[in-house]
Amino acid sequence: MDNETTLRAFHLRFGSQELVDSLLTFIEQVLVPRRVNLLLLECNTSFQFEVYPELSEGTLNKYDAKEIARICKRNGIRLIPLFQCLGHQGWGGGRNSILKHYPQFDETPHIPTDANWPDFFAPSWCPNHPEVNHLAFELIDELIEAFACDGFHVGMDEVIELADNQCPRCHGHDRADLFAKAVTDMRSHIVEKHGLEMFMWGDRLISSEETGYHNMWESDTFGTYKAIEQIPTDITIMDWHYDRHSSYPSIKIFLEKGFKVIPACWFKTDAAVAFLGESLQTAKELNAQKRMPGMLVTSWNGWNKQAFEQFITDQLDGELKELKETLDQVTGILK
Repeated sequence: MDNETTLRAFHLRFGSQELVDSLLTFIEQVLVPRRVNLLLLECNTSFQFEVYPELSEGTLNKYDAKEIARICKRNGIRLIPLFQCLGHQGWGGGRNSILKHYPQFDETPHIPTDANWPDFFAPSWCPNHPEVNHLAFELIDELIEAFACDGFHVGMDEVIELADNQCPRCHGHDRADLFAKAVTDMRSHIVEKHGLEMFMWGDRLISSEETGYHNMWESDTFGTYKAIEQIPTDITIMDWHYDRHSSYPSIKIFLEKGFKVIPACWFKTDAAVAFLGESLQTAKELNAQKRMPGMLVTSWNGWNKQAFEQFITDQLDGELKELKETLDQVTGILK
């Protein structure tokens, strides 16, 4: 692959001022030697928002963001913040700060806060509420300014709670229409207003039945996938699959639709290598290499000082050890 355009990306969730120095060291001693050139930093509400300070659930502030951005720029790393939109507004029945302070935005306010999976997965905000986008856009704008970024990731993975029968605005609506509306609303703000590249996870746009990803997480089983026909193709799709499959047909689907698509793996090395290999081959067969530029390695462990130090000093075991091996393998293939 062309070294100038090859994407070697890494993702982590981060929202702690106390860990900024550890993150910066991690960037320069772990990511830079592996030629990682995109860092997807998932902040969500773990940021000290000034416009809505009551929503801040972490300690990361705008000065930390500028320093992280400075170090990334100095090392040729594109920094993309991620803020979960629509879904993942909490875990189980527990709501995050947005739905706690603005319960009128809750798609499923009737669900008790002590609800657990499998009875309930995670709350969403209502895509048809007339005021929810105003709040979301102000939060996104603050992150865009703080990180001085040229792209933004809106999340939108694993959106299960949608078109709830008890939502007065969404009841009776088609799930795909609601999801497409939420996506295009975000695109209007990020792409059209700000001129940035918009990223999102791709799982809700994949039919489980048609692709053979037979679970409700990495593909859709509720009909949301039909939204793929309604959203603009200038959105970059991050297509995550963490387990080994006999094939990964979603890459071909996204490329044939005209999207730019980035396969995303986790710590399982054999699955990551197989997924990347098929993605590269599919892009070559479709003469679409520019729209399948590389791979994202995700990390879902808790990033504390110990985890950063273990990675930096290469004193790893268990999942973190395999995550490092996966990062080494993926960046090595994409050299």
